Amino acid sequence: QVQLVESGGGLVQAGGSLRLSCAASGSIFGIAAVGWYRQAPGKQRELVARITSGGSTNYADSVKGRFTISRDNAKNTVYLQMNTLKPEDTAVYYCAAERVLSKVKTYWGQGTQVTVSS
Repeated sequence: QVQLVESGGGLVQAGGSLRLSCAASGSIFGIAAVGWYRQAPGKQRELVARITSGGSTNYADSVKGRFTISRDNAKNTVYLQMNTLKPEDTAVYYCAAERVLSKVKTYWGQGTQVTVSS
């Protein structure tokens, strides 16, 4: 089992910044990638950013140039630096770890609320 705990959400004005953290614990061996997802009310959950164990990253078009995903292997933590926030970034943000052993299994955190006021 892999446990993921997100933190860093909150209320911020448009144009502001937040940094989300996703701390992993448990059986973290075999984690191939960690992604940040978000879900706004009435909308489907969507991928925001993802980083692989090799360091490759990809981003949703809507956040490119504003958000940066990074990791600290020593702390088993993945970060999402969010700059120039917009009201449309308001959502619950989740991190997800893809663990590859005999098959791929995805573990989810409990989510953290990000609210951007206009």
